[in-house]
Amino acid sequence: MTDRVTFQRDLSELPTHAFSHRSLTWWGIIGFMVIEGTAFALTIAAYFFLLAQEHDWAPMHWQPPGLIAGTLFLLVMLLSEIPNTILKKAAEAYDVEKVRALLPVMVAIGTVLMIIRVFEFNSLHVMWFDNAYGSIIWALLVLHTTHIGTDWFDTIVLWALMRTPHGEAPRRLVDTDENALYWRFVWLSWIPIYLLIYWVPRVYR
Repeated sequence: MTDRVTFQRDLSELPTHAFSHRSLTWWGIIGFMVIEGTAFALTIAAYFFLLAQEHDWAPMHWQPPGLIAGTLFLLVMLLSEIPNTILKKAAEAYDVEKVRALLPVMVAIGTVLMIIRVFEFNSLHVMWFDNAYGSIIWALLVLHTTHIGTDWFDTIVLWALMRTPHGEAPRRLVDTDENALYWRFVWLSWIPIYLLIYWVPRVYR
């Protein structure tokens, strides 16, 4: 009977956190973005499929969506990357005080965006039950709104945690870094959706 070999090692000195691809949750975020990106791609494909079946896009008796709310939303999202990048770099530099100062800024930006989004829905000039055109542009806007809401809520929770002693833990800074990464996905995904909702109907009328 052979002797059983046991391998033992003291792991107490290994780091308890890591940024970027060295973090397991980073890979989870990437996987999440791939899944959600696929959902966006399928919805956009459905948009073009329906467009190909219609003679008028949007129907002639409907006005195209108003540009003010959607364009303002786009501008705020693009500008939000400035504090988001600063926040991400502060987290990677272990600058807890700067992170605590910038998280409420991102929460405020999310609040402004949610308010603008209400006006966007009112500016579509069509309901989801009116026709295929209305259904797909509402689907695109609702889908993107869920991402805004999800990240906004996550940022509020993270901000609250950072105001406690738990905010001193390096793991919370990794969470902040990954939250900033996800926000980039959210605003980048809005650019093609903005074009589909607000400009394609003007071209294909």
